[in-house]
Amino acid sequence: MRALLERLAAEEGFAIIGIVRPDAAPEAAARLAQALAEGHHGTMDWLAETADRRGSPAALWPEVRSVVMLGMNYGPDGDPLAPLADPEAGTISVYARNRDYHDVVKGAMKRLGTTFAARAGAEIKVFVDTAPVMEKPLAAAAGLGWQGKHTNLVSRRFGSWLFLGALFTTAELPADAPERDHCGSCRACLDACPTDAFPAPYRLDARRCISYLTIEHKGPIPRALRPKMGNRIYGCDDCLAVCPWNKFAAAAAQMKLKARPELEAPRLSELVRLDDAGFRQLFSGSPVKRIGRERFIRNVLIAIGNSPSCALKHDVVHCLDDESPLVRGAAIWALARLDPGEARGLACERRAAEADASVREEWDAVA
Repeated sequence: MRALLERLAAEEGFAIIGIVRPDAAPEAAARLAQALAEGHHGTMDWLAETADRRGSPAALWPEVRSVVMLGMNYGPDGDPLAPLADPEAGTISVYARNRDYHDVVKGAMKRLGTTFAARAGAEIKVFVDTAPVMEKPLAAAAGLGWQGKHTNLVSRRFGSWLFLGALFTTAELPADAPERDHCGSCRACLDACPTDAFPAPYRLDARRCISYLTIEHKGPIPRALRPKMGNRIYGCDDCLAVCPWNKFAAAAAQMKLKARPELEAPRLSELVRLDDAGFRQLFSGSPVKRIGRERFIRNVLIAIGNSPSCALKHDVVHCLDDESPLVRGAAIWALARLDPGEARGLACERRAAEADASVREEWDAVA
């Protein structure tokens, strides 16, 4: 059965496989409880709501006897942080520069699982990120890598760039040995974080994480963190990209996971003009689409506010009349960064006509 799984995994484009017992990561539940108690999950209430099931695979599916963890390589072709050097471009996380990995990986998992279940005479369930499964601790216990000081999985063979999938099965399979921690004294990932989102090694405060702020956070981004975001408009790869173990990483083989040229360093001038239809068209099939236009344009406007160029000021002023209060609020901040005098001149008039309280607060901050 192990040989069958390895063959099926290779056929579906998975780079690495490991098997683990359902109870192999007992510390995961306690670590999750600590993070929740400290509020490090921010507004991701679903983490707290599913904590009981998330803490153990058996709590999610009592019949599970083995968990097969699979990793699909999505390594970039070049320097993933290169767009950060261009203030008139937006930086999108490597994982979101093409097709939604949920669809790619889950499709492969389902095909693999169906064949395995028929051959093994066992039941299976497959999960890719959207179910209450703690993939990273399970992947570490299965020997795919270890959770680094940035809390993400690190592989000696693939560095930071692995999408994870979990196949739960009723089949009794021999377990693999866990991978030990190879971080040593290195703290490159911790020092690279623009917003100091790591209160300690191996602990992440999502409320300060740019990935959380640009993707999960639905409201205005805290003003103190906006200047630190630079031109990161969807996710952040800084802590992943600086890991020394990436010297062994290879570029993704799957064409659906290779970056689309138009998403490698998209121009902020084009992105800020997107209406809802244009946004949906550009990001069709991409994970970026799921945050919606309002949050995305909010992120783009913050990137424009962090740009030294005033060439985009006209587009920022246009966004002051956007239907979305979230967009209007971000536009006020961006205009105040590009042209403080004009922003102050508009503050009294615009504030008096503004119906949304959060946007009025943005005008108050300008005035």
